[in-house]
Amino acid sequence: MSKPWSGNYRAPWHDYTRRCIYLITLLKEDSIPAFGNLSGRTNIPSGTFGSPHIEASGIGRAIKHTLYRFSQIDYRLRLLQYALMPDHLHLLVSVEQPLDEHLGILIARFKTKVNDTCGLKGIFKTGYNDQIIGPGRSLDAVFRYLRENPYRLAVRLEHPEYFSRTERIEIAGHKLCAYGNLALLSNPFREQVVVHRRDDNATRRQNRERWIHTAANGGVLVSPFVAAEEKALRREVEAIGGDIILITHEAFPERFKPAKHDFDLCSAGRLLIVALGRPPATPLSREICLAMNALASDIVNYTF
Repeated sequence: MSKPWSGNYRAPWHDYTRRCIYLITLLKEDSIPAFGNLSGRTNIPSGTFGSPHIEASGIGRAIKHTLYRFSQIDYRLRLLQYALMPDHLHLLVSVEQPLDEHLGILIARFKTKVNDTCGLKGIFKTGYNDQIIGPGRSLDAVFRYLRENPYRLAVRLEHPEYFSRTERIEIAGHKLCAYGNLALLSNPFREQVVVHRRDDNATRRQNRERWIHTAANGGVLVSPFVAAEEKALRREVEAIGGDIILITHEAFPERFKPAKHDFDLCSAGRLLIVALGRPPATPLSREICLAMNALASDIVNYTF
């Protein structure tokens, strides 16, 4: 997962005291030493000896020690999995019974326990990021995504060229060309952005809240971003550091390189451009827009 936004954007439609599963991300305070160091090589299969993994530092070991006692924060919380990274910590948390207080209060309690274990103050930045694991979300995909976090970091460090070249991919029977960060396809928190003319103001507001929450908390938005409101949302998401899969209709020319703005986002690992493959200079039509939205839907619903 790319480094999440360090804000505190909660889902206004969601009750954070009810039973649910969450992916919680806590960011390291800038002045605190790394939680661990990346070790291993990407040419060794994931999960085997020598493959990419994080060797915990002293602070990282203290965090792990606190995680072993995670249920002491509240007996209704169950830690399903975690991923310790050099500059952040992922927690897959199940709220087994309704809570008496907001989940954020319990997360703050955990952060205090980590501070006490380390003998330091302010290990984590203020607030936290959350993704809500709803019934339509594959929990297995989230488990796999967390396990492979060190591998994705190693690829980014060992092979920066992967983020600035064209690749041929196949998704749900579509043979496509892509440019940018292919790892965005495996992010389990992908949401399609599409604004319909028939949407009323309430629907537009609710959709925007959901999309911003997804992007602000480490998810990926997928869309051709053609409509004016979609373009405005893309600018807003980029401003908060969100990740995007952009659908375009024209096939990539030989030695394709996007314009500077998109190239910089690709190089930073925040953008993947996927081409529908229409001939160059094909004018944009309603039929093509529908095809791009259909491809965005396939990308969101496909199991990578």
